[in-house]
Amino acid sequence: MWWGFNEAETTTTYLEGRIYLENLGYKILSVTGDGFGGLKQGFSGIPYQMCQVHMERLVVNGTTRSPILEAGQALLALAKLLHHTDSKTFNHYLNKYLDKYRDFLNQKTINPFTGETFFTHGPLRKAALSLLRYQPYLFTFEQNRNIPKTTNSLEGHFSHMRDIVEIHRGLSRIHKQRVLNSILLASTIAPTKGKLEHIL
Repeated sequence: MWWGFNEAETTTTYLEGRIYLENLGYKILSVTGDGFGGLKQGFSGIPYQMCQVHMERLVVNGTTRSPILEAGQALLALAKLLHHTDSKTFNHYLNKYLDKYRDFLNQKTINPFTGETFFTHGPLRKAALSLLRYQPYLFTFEQNRNIPKTTNSLEGHFSHMRDIVEIHRGLSRIHKQRVLNSILLASTIAPTKGKLEHIL
């Protein structure tokens, strides 16, 4: 395993990790992530799966969990369908949604005081466009059932580490890094005394 501590996710950081692992002889068969950024570029040429849970969250950011508008209700229902359908069915319904609500999503409003023009349903439009943007990567797992379609298992592991660090709120950055290094080296948040002696 490889890890590092950085201020932001960059292509350079992901390339560093990729090169390190490949030099050890690992062959990276796929990447499942929560967006593009440096991750997709750093692992270019490798099948990429967009996490379906994060995709739903991106849509919820624009619709809320209880949308009032019909277009919002339909888009939220479409995002929830992700977990229970295949690419052919999902793409069919996404295209139907865009055909039906395209004019609605493109409506503009003019601010009477400044004259500025903006999309009337901006957050909803952004959510629909994000679904369209990630559409080609939502069902990569259909090519290989060993590809995880969410990052849930990884995030579950990281949440335990976050809990441990948050218990010690006064830790400096360098001490937090040492705690995280120990957890990652031990592959557990509760290493035995023997394991600690081995890694330290």
